[in-house]
Amino acid sequence: MELLLDLHPDAYPLDGFRRRQLLDWVYGQGVGEFAAMTNLPAAARADLSGQYTLNPFRDIETVRSADGSVKYLFTLMDGRQMEAVYMPYLDRKTICVSTMVGCPARCAFCATGKMGFGRNLTPGEIVGQVLAVAGGEDIAPREIRNLVFMGMGEAMLNYDNTMQAARILLHPEALGMSRRRVTLSTVGIAKGIRRLAEEDDLGIKLAISLHAPDEETRQRIIPTGAANSIEEIMQAAREYQAVTGRRITMEYTMLRGLNDALWQADLLAERLRGLVSHVNLIPMNPWDGSGFESSTEAQIQAFYDRLEARGVDVSVRRSRGKDAGAACGQLALKRPQAVSGVA
Repeated sequence: MELLLDLHPDAYPLDGFRRRQLLDWVYGQGVGEFAAMTNLPAAARADLSGQYTLNPFRDIETVRSADGSVKYLFTLMDGRQMEAVYMPYLDRKTICVSTMVGCPARCAFCATGKMGFGRNLTPGEIVGQVLAVAGGEDIAPREIRNLVFMGMGEAMLNYDNTMQAARILLHPEALGMSRRRVTLSTVGIAKGIRRLAEEDDLGIKLAISLHAPDEETRQRIIPTGAANSIEEIMQAAREYQAVTGRRITMEYTMLRGLNDALWQADLLAERLRGLVSHVNLIPMNPWDGSGFESSTEAQIQAFYDRLEARGVDVSVRRSRGKDAGAACGQLALKRPQAVSGVA
């Protein structure tokens, strides 16, 4: 049976007014059963139920953080598992979604990387995370205004499915998200960055997980990093910016004694010369067996000050959901506290 969420809204099986009604049930009200769509003819509901399913998940569990963040653990229909994170703020509601089961990038500081790669998620399995979180938090799906492709997986290595999911989320008859509030993060797949630049109908934001300005250190942090050198990544970033005119975010996880030296701050500033960018310094979030520690607050501040003195636009990003294992780099199907069922 086909997952309806895999389809672009323009390809939904009903026509005209009925198609818009169906889309409103799915994306406006978050209804997960065709039988509940009472303004559709009974015959149409029966036909839909016979051909499609609306639920990509066998089971959903949650772990709630003291800061209000919620980690969602999804069991897919084939039994594989992955996670998403809901982060409520005073002025916005944000979801961090996964694009893969596990991740092939194998970033050494990241718990997901230790899992290895399971499989790519389909567009509907990516979009379904947003709808499931909205349902779990008892909010309308269209109240979710911010989304980041920063969960499990390397989005650029599941490119077509991720782009299809983005187009669904942006579609005015689906969730109607703003392009300026959707961000795709990549470990630095140069080919994917160039492809994204040519996606004229998307216009979503780009973040690059650089984590080190020199090749030796970066390949210690990202063992697969040799496939895309820093110079190749920076060249792709410049080409992307030349085409799109959009600022690029550089993600930089601060690892004690590894990538936090002031000479590395100087080299990072040199790498970014001529690029309109913003650097997010991210204190490393702990997890058992990582073998890494976060840089000290003093070293993070010194690194920040050196970048700022070199004219780099920089901030320190404090991750949410650490106590729930939901912070950046912690997603690994763990249940650190009592878990409550959602489905």
